[in-house]
Amino acid sequence: MLHGQGIITERKFENYTLITNFSVIMVFGGVSMQHILIVEDDLDIQELLKNFLQEVGYAVTLASDGIEAISLFASTHFDLILLDIMLPKIDGFTVCELIRKQSRVPIIMLTALNGEEEQIRGLDLQVDDYITKPFSMPILVRKIGAVLRRSSMIPEQEHQTITYKNLVLDMDSYTAVVDGVSFDLTQREFEVLRELLLNQGRVLTRQNLLDKLWKYDFYGDERVVDTHIKNLRKKLGIDFIQTIRGVGYKIDKEN
Repeated sequence: MLHGQGIITERKFENYTLITNFSVIMVFGGVSMQHILIVEDDLDIQELLKNFLQEVGYAVTLASDGIEAISLFASTHFDLILLDIMLPKIDGFTVCELIRKQSRVPIIMLTALNGEEEQIRGLDLQVDDYITKPFSMPILVRKIGAVLRRSSMIPEQEHQTITYKNLVLDMDSYTAVVDGVSFDLTQREFEVLRELLLNQGRVLTRQNLLDKLWKYDFYGDERVVDTHIKNLRKKLGIDFIQTIRGVGYKIDKEN
């Protein structure tokens, strides 16, 4: 149907209606050829998204399941990902988690799951926006533009590591490498070790570490820090974390 100077179309699906307004093609015709990965198993929605985003100036690649999405992401540069949650093989939450371990590429979740629990989970995985179906195509295009503008203002950070003796701590992947062997650490183990390495030569009390890392989330025994130190020593086979009795822990400055 006609609406002002644009054409609005509605396409009804089993659980939602997709609304598109083709007047936005004129508004967004100048968009540069940024590359968007659409991860959507509904072929009708996939096709509509592809056609519309190509019309407004984006390059588009399609994935129909989670494994295909991960494979494409590993081999191709994308400026943004539109990610459904209910996908075959690997769900969207898992896809997002895997991507976030290696990249800050903008991710917009586009899904029929509109519950608070799902939205909180998505935001906890650091998605840039969470859009529920039914959705308006003009609003989606504007949200994509807004997310891309925000991401372009954030400078790419260099890959960060901390090296100490035979240990390399990878700040991006939350892993530790000792003598060339990689070890996965829990978030708290990693953060405790990172703080000690960033404060070489300084004694950190248990309370220092609790205040820095646990903040307001901690209500138990402060000796939980001791448990993480014990686990780090055992897991990594390192002996340079010193116990300062009655005070806390430290790592000497490397010569």
